[in-house]
Amino acid sequence: MTINKDTIIGSILDVAPETAPFFLEMGMHCLGCPSARGETIEQACMVHGVNADELVGKINAFLESK
Repeated sequence: MTINKDTIIGSILDVAPETAPFFLEMGMHCLGCPSARGETIEQACMVHGVNADELVGKINAFLESK
């Protein structure tokens, strides 16, 4: 799976639950709530003040290394 800024967080967690620490690390501690699971990477990053491109790069690098 390759993600981008428009990928829904819930979709990522369904396929690769081991990516949860990336979201927790940015301060997104509500991963179980429906609104968080329905957000895109870009939306979550805007709310939490994180660079979406950097997060996408980190997660894709992690997924490629599996």
